[in-house]
Parts: sequence; structure tokens; C-alpha cells
Amino acid sequence: MEQGQNLLGEQRWQFWIDRGGTFTDIVARKPDGTLLTHKLLSENPEQYKDAAVAGIKRLLGLKPGEAISPQVVEAVKMGTTVATNALLERKGDPTVLLITRGFRDALRIAYQNRPRLFDRHIVLPELLFEKVVEVDERLGAHGEVITPLDTTSVRQQLAALHQEGYRAVAIVLMHGYRFTEHEKKLADIATELGYTQVSVSHEVSPMMKLVSRGDTTVVDAYLSPILRRYVDQVASEMDGVRLLFMQSNGGLTDAHRFQGKDSILSGPAGGIVGMVRTAETAGFNKIIGFDMGGTSTDVSHYAGEFEREFETQVAGVRMRAPMMSIHTVAAGGGSILHFDGTRYRVGPDSAGANPGPTSYRRGGQLAVTDCNVMLGKIQPAYFPKVFGPAADEALDRDAVVTKFSELAEQIHQQTGNRRTPEEVAEGFIEIAVGNMANAIKFISVQRGHDVTDYTLTTFGGAGGQHACLVADALGMTRVFAHPFAGVLSAYGMGLADQTAMREQAMELPLSAQSLGQLDAELGKLSDEARNDLLTQGVAAQQINVIQRAHLRYDGTDSVIVVNFGDLAGMVEQFESAYKKRYSFLMPEKTMIVEAISVEAIGISTDREEKPEHLPPRQGPLTVTETVRLFSGGQWHDTALYRREDMRPGDIVHGPAIVAEKNATNIVEPGWLAEVTPLNHLMMQRYQARPQRKAIGTDADPVMLEVFNNLFMSIAEQMGLRLQNTAFSVNIKERLDFSCALFDAQGNLIANAPHIPVHLGSMGESIRTIIRENAGKMRPGDVFMLNDPYHGGTHLPDITVITPAFDKDGREILFYVGSRGHHSDIGGITPGSMPANSTVVEEEGILINNFQLVRGGRFLEQETVALLGSGPYPARNIAQNLADLQAQIAANQKGVEELLKMVDHFGLDVVKAYMDHVQNNAEEAVRRVITLLKDGSYDYPLDNGAVIKVAIRVNHEQRTADIDFTGTSPQLNNNFNAPSAICMAAVLYVFRTLVDDEIPLNAGCLKPLNVIIPEGSMLNPRYPAAVVSGNVETSSCITNALYGALGVLASAPGTMNNFTFGNGRYQYYETISGGSGAGKGFNGTDVVQTHMTNSRLTDPEILEWRYPVRLESYEIRDGSGGAGAWHGGNGGIRKIRFLEPMTASILSNNRIVPPFGADGGDPGKCGRNYVIRNDGREEDVGFVASTEMQAGEVFVIETPGGGGYGKPV
Repeated sequence: MEQGQNLLGEQRWQFWIDRGGTFTDIVARKPDGTLLTHKLLSENPEQYKDAAVAGIKRLLGLKPGEAISPQVVEAVKMGTTVATNALLERKGDPTVLLITRGFRDALRIAYQNRPRLFDRHIVLPELLFEKVVEVDERLGAHGEVITPLDTTSVRQQLAALHQEGYRAVAIVLMHGYRFTEHEKKLADIATELGYTQVSVSHEVSPMMKLVSRGDTTVVDAYLSPILRRYVDQVASEMDGVRLLFMQSNGGLTDAHRFQGKDSILSGPAGGIVGMVRTAETAGFNKIIGFDMGGTSTDVSHYAGEFEREFETQVAGVRMRAPMMSIHTVAAGGGSILHFDGTRYRVGPDSAGANPGPTSYRRGGQLAVTDCNVMLGKIQPAYFPKVFGPAADEALDRDAVVTKFSELAEQIHQQTGNRRTPEEVAEGFIEIAVGNMANAIKFISVQRGHDVTDYTLTTFGGAGGQHACLVADALGMTRVFAHPFAGVLSAYGMGLADQTAMREQAMELPLSAQSLGQLDAELGKLSDEARNDLLTQGVAAQQINVIQRAHLRYDGTDSVIVVNFGDLAGMVEQFESAYKKRYSFLMPEKTMIVEAISVEAIGISTDREEKPEHLPPRQGPLTVTETVRLFSGGQWHDTALYRREDMRPGDIVHGPAIVAEKNATNIVEPGWLAEVTPLNHLMMQRYQARPQRKAIGTDADPVMLEVFNNLFMSIAEQMGLRLQNTAFSVNIKERLDFSCALFDAQGNLIANAPHIPVHLGSMGESIRTIIRENAGKMRPGDVFMLNDPYHGGTHLPDITVITPAFDKDGREILFYVGSRGHHSDIGGITPGSMPANSTVVEEEGILINNFQLVRGGRFLEQETVALLGSGPYPARNIAQNLADLQAQIAANQKGVEELLKMVDHFGLDVVKAYMDHVQNNAEEAVRRVITLLKDGSYDYPLDNGAVIKVAIRVNHEQRTADIDFTGTSPQLNNNFNAPSAICMAAVLYVFRTLVDDEIPLNAGCLKPLNVIIPEGSMLNPRYPAAVVSGNVETSSCITNALYGALGVLASAPGTMNNFTFGNGRYQYYETISGGSGAGKGFNGTDVVQTHMTNSRLTDPEILEWRYPVRLESYEIRDGSGGAGAWHGGNGGIRKIRFLEPMTASILSNNRIVPPFGADGGDPGKCGRNYVIRNDGREEDVGFVASTEMQAGEVFVIETPGGGGYGKPV
């Protein structure tokens, strides 16, 4: 019997299914090879138990109760969001986590960073496990047994939890990815006790990184039982039928091997396979995927091979498993439209399926779909009639017109801007298109791809309505739409291969000596993966195995995946890809094989698309109906064609509508659509896109949002260029940098910050350069400074500034700047962060208004001389030069993008909108000021200094004075903070008072009069030392401001800076405390607050790279202040030294506790102490350095946040 035939030799059906959150799409291949499509609601409990089974039965014409027979159906290939939805809604199975003692809070603390920079109430993703069992066991980074495994205690605790009803367990032990014996013993115990789901970290994700491997293992335990029940339910309805599920990595697997960790992107992965297979059949191999659905849009990149991520974050959970590389933005057909009084906004919230957009007849809000109904781009008569109480009515256009008419009137009343309802709808579409175009820039520009060489492949229910507009926004001229574009994820299931993937951590230098070990390990993994497919019924001759090595430079975290082969070939692949992405190489660094992976592919016989046999048509293509469509600011009489009436060779010119059963394609004016011999729809721009967009210089509420997003996108693109081309780990990995755009006067227009202390503090640096070089700057000039007395923060933060001239080189139109933390700039200690500096020269090289590039020539000799000068020169000048050149390149990107914007909109318009976006931000802050009242606060530091601030509100003028008069004079230690840091803290605090997404620019500061006495610790005179001002004093200023405002209890006034090192090793980290409570919310335990959001090194990486052992890092229970809303708890971090080193701590709140607000109690003070080898606990001060011997433990207890409101 041949594959596909039944016992009688007859061909059988196949069903390819995508069970989405809202709709289930089915593509059925009949025995004669023809294809049918079907769409039904995923949830319809009154009608059926499962949508996929119901759809199959409907297409086969089976009666209720009739089974689906393997004699009729050969295979069902399916993607499902069952597990994804359970993850998003936190509805997985109750799960127990087994983890090494000391790490019970490791997955909660994770890397300490908070997800949203400006939220006073920090909300972290909910944990997936309910119970934790701490296991008495400990292995070192190299497998040495420090504490033997105690199985007796674990067995007792697991037995008790089993009695409580728990059946899912996740086992995650320190270094268990490599040394598996303890995990295996625990898995055996759990299985013996009757746990039905046992997920073990070395099997789920055998890769270094406790936190992401732990999260992945917990996800697997949490979701696999749900998946199992769903698979069993579907399989029970089709006994004997081959059932395959799509994995996140883009390959199918047997239903009973489908695991929770591999299911997260099951549906979207099918879409990418479908996109690639169909586009390649059509002759395209460089494609951008544009999958627009109801709640979001997925964009993807393909240039010859599937791109996968091996570490990513989904629904707040870090995943370390291979997944298709997909970038998602919250812009879909259901994205809700907002008008905030000054500007239009789209999303990120969605109307969902219930109530859905206004047109769905359930009383929903206006959404993107309604815009297209208003504009005539969606014609209700050609859209499925599934609305209304009986689910048999068309979309409601009348309700849409009414609501847009009301909104147009509201906008006119509030802004004086008079627009018709359809112009309002088109304005919202323009913003949504801009958001989607920016997402595509993110996945293409970031990696050095020129998007204009690519074809935009559109799919998803809403893609075709916007594809031409998105292409225009990116300068792309081709759009490809498959006949099954509306159900392409389902179609992709049918074209996919079966795959089995295996991966394993290695952490070996890439060398001739290591090749043999790598080859042997890859051989074992290959056999495992191949056998996996053989047992799934794949024929041996159809299996192809690909072996890969995951390479990085030593000391960095940027991994490039290459095909495994000879040494020279792997080095060449790595260097070629690295240079394309980062534009330089590091030949002096060793290459490390971080991991190896194999992919066994069972090549599908269904990969090739077969041409459709279409019945001949009588006569030429005729217009089905002429309808009214609004595009480009005017109504057009527009031809509408039914897709099923079209045949190869047909060409239609825009504006036109091509209505399909599952999607609508809009052919915009200037575009044409042609049906190819394979019956694909190919849309091409045949009239040149207008180069200049004609808009006025008056503030327009649509263009205000467009320009806000464009300015921010340019700053972010500069940031990507800097991150990709920088040499130092601080910039590349820790993201300690900022990029910004300024107008010709030096006012901040847009800032893409990763570190809040950089906010707004670059403006003073720009104004220094403008003032000192007035009339002398020429095209191609670039300047730099780090001077804390002229807009700098501390010396390692170097700011590079480039003037942007007009095309003739006569007039400076704008400035761009980038600030990056250099790993060393000289000074008395390596790293330029000395604990005991008393003058600024001890902290490094002071740079003020230094010309870095003259007329396009990099002044290398002069720069080397500067960095090598003085009593404490920079230690690694070559690295400084590399980072400075990366900053120059980032600035150049900003200049190029701004000049493109001038070409497109005109200089007068761009300049006008630079003013308008500032006015918009200013108005948002003025609105907040009207809600504030006068207040003052004295904030004492542990060193005896006091920050005094008084806030005086003028409600009539909607302004505020922020007066730091009375603050301590400048100090003889390094806790002085330059005025730029004080301004950054003020800007940050007032930005957090606005509970909305507003742009961050100079307008935010216009209503604020900030008074900082010269010669005080917040505005010191040369030569005051300032290095702690950036990390410690900045935190104290924000807390003092919140104290004066009375809106938030204190977070720790410290970043708990911990450094250790010797001749061979240097390490620096900031350690979190608890956040302060506010009215209506508790503080959050152990999280980065206010002026920092830097990430912590994973425990396993810390121990692998440094001779230390992390004994524990736990939440410090009871350290948050009591109150009606309690403060967040601090943490306790214990590090044991395995060889002699010097350790230093720079901290605060060891004497003075973080204050409570409105009657709340203060948080507990922190404590720093050392446990010596003789058992003594030796307290060290809030600023201290101490010599550590092997075996001694440094303990840092961080402060808790203050409580808010009187304790009940």
C-alpha cells in the first residue's frame, strides 16, 4: 500500500488545521487532490465540543455520532493555541517546583529588571508554579558534589503534595543541565509517587542559564497536561488516523510527542512555513512575512533559511527552546482607536472577538476593522455573515458611521481640527500602518537587511487590507498574496516537514582539539533525533540531519548559529554573519562553542505546491460591482472583483478590491494586481510613489502621533546601530546607553533610553557643544564630552554629538547624540568606578568639547593622546576607540534618517512637528501639575548629607517650582551628583506621574522651574568627585521628589553596587531591593527601581565564569514597610569566594531606612557583612572594601520599600 492510500488502494483525505484563539481554519485535501477551505469559531459549546473535529466531520458529510475513519482520512496536521491561551490566561495545571536549596526565589527574582520603565506600580508576570520544594543538594559549576542529595526529605514533601492533589512537577537544579544525576533521581521518585507529568530541566532544555531553563521546565510541566488532554480528546474522535501537531520550531511531530514547551508558537509557525513554501514556489527567496490578525500582527524575515530564536520571552516567561523568529506588535483588526484630546492612538488594547469592533453588533468600541468598513475597504456584503443574535447578519456599517461621526465632532470640539468621519478613519489607519512598518524595520534594518530588495508576503485575515500601504511606508514595491492567504497558517501545516530537534550545552573553545568531542556529541544527538522520527513512522530515506554549532566570542553573549563542519569553514560562517550584523570582528578573542544542536527533518512529500485546475471562464474578467472606496483623502468609484472569478493572466489596476472567501485585498491607487500562472495574486507598484508628502505646518492630531512614532523610531534605530557595532559588553549586552535627537537649539525631541539616569541629561551636553563651537562647525564634524560640569553624568558615560547639516552644508538643521558607558576611562581603579575617590581626576579622563571627527576624518592620534594623558590614563584605549566609532556610526544613522524625513515631508513640516511634539508632552505634564499640591521633603543619606526639595505648584499657570535650596554643600566624597543627573531624576519622576504613553522630550520640562544651588552636592563645582552620584545620589533624588509629592513611599535610595576582583577577574553588579508602595498598590519584592533597570548575571553563568559560588539569593521576608499597602521586600544575596579577592560595596539605607508615606512604616535598613572562615560575622559599612579569603562569604541584605497608608 502506498502512502496516502487505504487498503483498497484508494487515495484518502488530509486535513490541515490551525486552531486559533478566535477562529479555526481548515484546509482539506480531497482524494482527487483538490483543496477546500472552511472557517468556524474555535469556541461554540452549544454547537460542538471541538472545532477541529466538527470541521472535519462537516467537510466529510458525517452524521452526528459517526466516527472519522483511517480508511477515509490519511492524516490530520494541526497547530493549536490551546497551550498558548492557557499560558496567557494562567490556566495550566497546578505545578510543584523542585529547586536547589537557596534558590526558591530564583525564578521570581530572575534578572531583577522591570518590564515597564515608568510604572510606579511594578507588575511582574504571575508565577506558574504554586509550591516550591527546596532540595538539599548542591553541585559546583564543574560537577563537584558540595552537598549530597537528600532523597528522604524530598520524598516526604512530594508525597504530602501528591496527597493535596498535585500531579505536575518541574525539577530544576543548579548546573543540572550538564550534571544530571541528581535530577534523574528526583524524577524517579516523583514518578514512583504517581506524578503524571514530570518535567526535568536537563531533558526539557539542556542549556546553561538557571533562570530561562527553569522557566522553560516549569512551562513544560504546567502546559503539557492540558495539551495531553486536548490531544487525547481529538485522537479519541479519529482512532487510527495519523495525527501530527506543529511545534514552535516549524516542524510537525507525532501527537503523543507534542510537549508544552514546544507548543507556544504552534499556530504562527504554520504561517511561516506556509509563507515560505508558497513564496518560494512563486520564485521569491527574500521575503518579509506580514501576518495581520485580530489582536496583533506577526512580522518575520526569510532569506533562504528559517530563522529561529533559541532564547525568547513569551507572555512574561523566559523560554529556552527553539522557536520560529517572529516579532509581534499589538496592532490588529481589533486594535481599539483612542483620541486623548490632542492626538490619535491605535491600540495596544484589543476589542477581541467578544464584543469585538463596533461593526460586530455587540456594542464594541471603534477598532481598525471599523476604519476599513468606514472607508469602504471592507464591504459587508462580501464579508462572512456571522454577526447578530442568530449569527447570520452582516457587519453593521450604520453603527460605524454613527460612531465616527460622533468622534469627528469630538475631535473638532477639542482641537478645532475639522475632519470628515472618513478622514478620521483614514488617520487612524495611517497610524496603524506606521506601527506595523516600524515593526518590519526592527527585524530587517537591525540585522543589516535592505527591505526594498524583498517581497512583502501578506496573510492573516486583515493583512490584505493594509499590505500595499505598509509596502509604501517601507519603499517596497511587491506584495504577494496566496489564494489561501486568509488561512495560510492552516495551509502551512500541510506543507511542513516532520522534525525532531536536540540541543546540548558545551561551553568549549572552538579549536582543532575540541572538534573530536563536538563531533562525537553531535553524533549522539543525531542518532537520538533520527530515531525519534523513525519511531514516528518516517521512512529512513526521507530523513535528513543538520548539525549546528552555536558560537560566540569569549566574554560576550551574542550567539551566531553556524552549520557544523571543518574549523576554517565554521570560523568563516561565524565571521561573515557577525560582520554583517555588527560591522566589525574581534580576532583577538577566543571563539566559544556555547552549545550544539541537531535537526532531523523528515522531508514531506506534500512540500511542493500543485497548480490548481481552474474551470475555464466564459469571456474576459468582469467587475462584480462598483463600490465607493476612500483612499488618499478622497472617494473613488472602485471596481470590486470576486477572487474566484479571476484567472491567470488577469490584471486589475488600483483602486480595486479583490474579495476572497477568507480575506479582502485592497489594490491601492498606483498599484496593480496580476494573477500568476499558479493562481497567486501579485501586487506591484506601477506608478512611482509620491516622494514628498504635502501636509501643513499646523499641528494635526494624526500627524502628531505619526511624527512622535517616527522620531522615536529613529532614536531606536540609532540604538540598534550602536548596540550592534559597539565593542564593550556594557553597551552590547547590558544596554547601558542612550540615543537621542535634538532640534537646532539643542532641545530634546526623542530619546530611546535603556537606563533612566540618561533621560534628558544629554540636552546640556548638546548646548555646551553649540555654545563652544558657534559659527565653527562644518559638515562631517563630530564632538565628544563626558564633563560632569557641562551636562555629563559620570566619566565612563561618554556623549558623542553630531550636527546634521542641510544638503548644501550651510545650515545646521538638527543634532543627534549617543551616550554609552565605556568599560574603562582611566582613574585609580579598573572600570573607573572607585569607591573612595575625592576629586574627579581620580575617576578618569575628563573630556569637554573635544573634536572627534573633522570634516569626516577621524582624529585618531589626537584621541589616543587625550585618552592616554594625565595621572590615571585609560587602560584599554583600543576598546574606547572601537566604542567611539560605534557611537559615530549610530549618530550617522540618525542623521541619514532625519534627512530622509526632510526629503519626504519638507524641512518646514519636520521643524514644525519638532515643536508640536514638545508642546504635546508639555501639555500632558501641565495636566498632571493641576492635580498636585505643594510639598517638601528632607531626605537624609547614610553619610550625613541631606537632599532638601520643596515643590511649589502654581495651579493658575499650571507650572511648578522644584527647589533644592538647603541641600548639603558639595561633599569631599564621591556622592556629588552633577546637575544633569538631578534634571534626569526630575524628568523621570514627572514622567511617571502621567499614567499614559506620552513622548519623552524637552516639552516635559517646560512647565517645571528647577532650582539647584551651585556648589551644592547636586550641582558641584570642579574638581568634585561624582562617580556615586550617578548610581546612589540619583536614587535618593527620585525618592526625595516622591516624598515631597506624597504619591509613593520610598524605594531603596541605593543600587547596592557590588564589585569584586583580583589580577585575573573583575565583576560588577547592582542588587535590587523592594519597591515603595503607593495608594492602591503594594510594593514589589526584589526588583530594579527608578534610576536603574540593569540586568543581573544568571547564577550558572556567574559561577562558570568567576571563582565564586552563589550560596543563595532569596526574598528577605518582612523587610518591606507595613501599611494599608505594604512595601516590597528586599533580598538576601550570599556569595562565597573560592579564591582570594578584593570585594567592595557602595550602598545607602544601611543607617537611614527607606521612608513610608501617608502614615506607612519605613522599610527595613539593609546590611552588609562578611562571614569569615572562623565563623565570625563582620559588619562592613555602607561604603567599604575588604579582602576576601577562599571560603569566606559576603552577605548583602538589601532594604525593603516603604509602606503607604496607616497599617490596618
